Amino acid sequence: MKPWKNPILLVSGIGISYLGNWIYLIALNLSILQLTGSAAAVAGLFIIRPIAVLITNTWSGSVIDRVNKRKLMIGIDIARGILVCLIPLIGNLWLIYSVLLLINMVGAFFGPSSSVYITKLVPAENRRRFNSIMAMTSSGAFLVGPAIAGVLIMYFSTELCILINGVTFFICAFFIFLLPNVDEDKKSIRDPIRLAILVKDWKSVKEFAMKAKFFILVYLLFQTAMLIGFALDSQEVTFIKRHLELSDQDYGLIVSITGVGSIIGSLISAMVAKKVSLKLYLGAGMLLTSIGYVFFYSSYNFLTATLAFVFLGFFMAFANSGYATFFQNSVPVEIMGRFGSIADMFQGFIQIGFTLILGFFAEWFSLQFVCLVLSVIGAIVALVLFVTVMIPSKAGYFVEDKKAISS
Repeated sequence: MKPWKNPILLVSGIGISYLGNWIYLIALNLSILQLTGSAAAVAGLFIIRPIAVLITNTWSGSVIDRVNKRKLMIGIDIARGILVCLIPLIGNLWLIYSVLLLINMVGAFFGPSSSVYITKLVPAENRRRFNSIMAMTSSGAFLVGPAIAGVLIMYFSTELCILINGVTFFICAFFIFLLPNVDEDKKSIRDPIRLAILVKDWKSVKEFAMKAKFFILVYLLFQTAMLIGFALDSQEVTFIKRHLELSDQDYGLIVSITGVGSIIGSLISAMVAKKVSLKLYLGAGMLLTSIGYVFFYSSYNFLTATLAFVFLGFFMAFANSGYATFFQNSVPVEIMGRFGSIADMFQGFIQIGFTLILGFFAEWFSLQFVCLVLSVIGAIVALVLFVTVMIPSKAGYFVEDKKAISS
C-alpha cells in the first residue's frame, strides 16, 4: 500500500475538487437564472471556458514546463478558491462573467500541470490503474455532486454551494502541499516567456509530432471519435425531451443511472488493469463507447435510452483510462505541458465546430437522423482506431514498463 500513499492522496484532493465543481455548476446555473431570468445568460456560461482556453493555451504550456508543477498546482487552487468565493458577493452579470473568465484562465493551467505531475509521481506500471481510480472519482463526483447541490439549494442557498466549491479548492491545495516535490532535481529556468520562446516551444512540439507519427495517428483518431461524442452530448437533453418525450425527472434518472454505470466501469477497469492489455482499453473501449452513442440515438423509450447510456458510460471509463495512460507513456515529460496545452486549444476549436455543424443540420433534418449519422461516423472512426492499435508490429507502443517507442 505504501507505493500508493501519494497517488491516493492526489486522487483524494482532486476528487474533493471534482465534487465541489459539480455542486458549484448546478448552483451557478440557478444563480445566474435567478439574477437575470434569461436562458441566454445561462448559456453564456458555457462559452466562457473555450474563450479562456483560446486566451491561455498558446503560452500556458511554456510556463508549465518551466516551473515547479506542485507549487503551480497549489497556487492555481488557492487562486481559484479565492475567486470562486467572490462570486456570491457580486450582483452584476458581466462582472460575474469576468470573474468566471479569470477562474477558467487560471484553471487552464491545472489539467496539463496535473498530467505532468502524475506522470512523474506514478510509476509507468501503475498509471493505468491510477487513471481508472481517477475516472471513478470523477464519475462519483458527477453522480453525487448534483444530488448534494439539490439538497443544499433546497434547505440553504445557491451562495452556500458556491462557497463550498471555493473551500474544496483550498482543501485540494492542502492535499497537494502534502505530496512530494517531483521537480526537486530540475534547475528552474526563469527566463521571461517572450515570443521567441513561444515559437521555439511550438517548434519542439512540432518536431515531436513529426517523429512520433504512430502516437499522433492514434491521438487524432481517438480525439476525433471522442469529440464527436462530446458534440452529440450537446443534443442529449433535446433528444430525450422532444423525441422520446420524457420528463425532467426521467432525464435526471437516466443521468444518475449512467453515473452508476460509469463508476462500475471505472472500478472494473482498475481491477483488471494488470490483466487486460492497454491497446484493448484504448481501442475496444473507444469503439464500444461510440457504439453506445449509436444505440442511444437509436433508442425509442426510457428503457432503451437508459441501457444505451449505461453501456456508453461503462466503456468510456476504459477508453479514458487507456488514452490517459497511452498519453502519459508516449509524450516526453519535458514537453508534456506544452503539447497538452496546444492540443487542448485545437480540441476546443474542433469541438465547437462539431457542435455548430450538428446544430445546423438538426435545423434541416430530424434531430434523431442527424445525431444517428454523426454517431455512426464516430463509430467508424473508432473502428479504424481499434484496427490501428491492434496491428501486431505496433505492440511496443503499449508496453507499460517503459516509455513508448517513438517513430
